[in-house]
Amino acid sequence: MAVCDVRFYNIIILGLSFMFIFTAFQTCSMIEASTLIVWTIATNLGIIYAVFSASNWAAPSFVNFAGAKLSMLLGASLYFLFILSFLKPMTWALYLGSVLVGFGAAILWTGQGNFLTVNSDSETISRNSGIFWALLQCSLLFGNMYSYFVFKGSSEISADQRTNLFLGLCGAAVLGLLCLLLLRKKIPSNRRFEGSTDNEASVNLNSSEASTSSQSSPSALEGLKTAFRLAKTREMILLSFTFAYTGLELTFFSGVYGACISHNLHYGANRNGLVGLSGMFIGVGAILGGGIFGIFGKKTNKYGRDPVVIMGYLSHMIAFYLIYINIPENSPLVDTELPTFIESNDKLALFCSFLLGFADSCFNTQLYSILGFMYPDDSSAAFALFKFVQSVSTAIGFYYSLALHLEWQLLILVITGTIGTLTFNIIEWENNAGTREGYQTI
Repeated sequence: MAVCDVRFYNIIILGLSFMFIFTAFQTCSMIEASTLIVWTIATNLGIIYAVFSASNWAAPSFVNFAGAKLSMLLGASLYFLFILSFLKPMTWALYLGSVLVGFGAAILWTGQGNFLTVNSDSETISRNSGIFWALLQCSLLFGNMYSYFVFKGSSEISADQRTNLFLGLCGAAVLGLLCLLLLRKKIPSNRRFEGSTDNEASVNLNSSEASTSSQSSPSALEGLKTAFRLAKTREMILLSFTFAYTGLELTFFSGVYGACISHNLHYGANRNGLVGLSGMFIGVGAILGGGIFGIFGKKTNKYGRDPVVIMGYLSHMIAFYLIYINIPENSPLVDTELPTFIESNDKLALFCSFLLGFADSCFNTQLYSILGFMYPDDSSAAFALFKFVQSVSTAIGFYYSLALHLEWQLLILVITGTIGTLTFNIIEWENNAGTREGYQTI
């Protein structure tokens, strides 16, 4: 198998693995509002993202020590244990599982960022980011399709329904683990020159492997030092505003919006089923976005990454406005029949779900692309910082979602989305202007 084929194979298997793992985890997160009391939900998710945030500082060192594949395997195993705890929910088990999955998430995502970068180059990073993201977001489609049919027509969720759902999700997590075992050995980043023979390509590959093996791998301490060094760069500070926004909007579409639909009594007895259907539409939007930016990556990035991010920003702003006029203001907190600015419409709610997923893919695919492009030699540290900032803002979002009505949560998203879009574009415009050679530390 040619070098480029093995690297592309790795990207596909990586995407499939994460699709199965997050079919389990994201579906689990989105239906917690229907299976647990609100304070348990908040504490549970808050612990996950707080531990995730702290663990991201140790994750580059762990990945440098254990390697990307082993790190992802361990992280995925901890996700499986967390989902398993929902079969018979006990407060202590859920909280312990939250701690474990918080650490698991840090090493899983840092390993993923490193593995994606190693198996890409400057020409394929955008394509590979889009393909990975599209496969990952299939999790929202499949998981929520399953939960929709499990809960369809039910205003209350029985113990048998919950057991059947979480058994299926545990099975999906196991499939994700098995896929990780199929990942091939890390491929050197050199590319076969056009017109070279197979023998020449083999000589180049063997030479590169020998050179690579003669160099010592980065130590755990070096991984931590690199993370602190990158955290002080102007580029990373500006991108952190975009990272933070993706965390807040992740909170909104993965937890808050589903709760709003579930609490909206205007939708009648089928409102719990609509939560799963909403997740499916979020997934369709995310898959479409990732597919477009992956398959047509060269064309969509012809004029830079900023048009894609601006498209995502505008899609989010439209979605936020439609949600504001269509959903009761206190729906994040309690069951409600409060009047809305227009007659509350379930089809419009699902259209907003689609926009939320599409816009999310716009931001995340371009962040993966720009980080892989800017930090090819420090990918573990760069992606760990991305996930650190994102997880801190996600934890903050889950906590303020307990107290704030819908309009205030949407206002926060509008403000942070505007700032995050601007700061991303500043970095992208500077790259296009030819300032890629170095990054100034402040």
